[in-house]
Amino acid sequence: MKAANIRPITDLKNRTKELVQEIVDGGETMVITQNGKPRVVVMDVKQHDRLQDSLAMLKLLAHGQDQHVRGGRTFTSAEVRTRARAALARARMP
Repeated sequence: MKAANIRPITDLKNRTKELVQEIVDGGETMVITQNGKPRVVVMDVKQHDRLQDSLAMLKLLAHGQDQHVRGGRTFTSAEVRTRARAALARARMP
């Protein structure tokens, strides 16, 4: 994590618009500290969506591996793609 991407909460309070624009333009996350300790991470919505998609894929892969180990069932590549698309669609729903 870059030191420039760590900001105190007072910066967020006093310069919210500028920090949001910096995050959107830079495409990186920003750690907000409170009393010198990391408290929250702020990120662009597109980056958040990509992260959620990645997590959904990892969950799907872990679930598939678990199913394979337990039941010995395998999937075709077409089945994997279909399931992956469905998982991503579910992950995007509010």
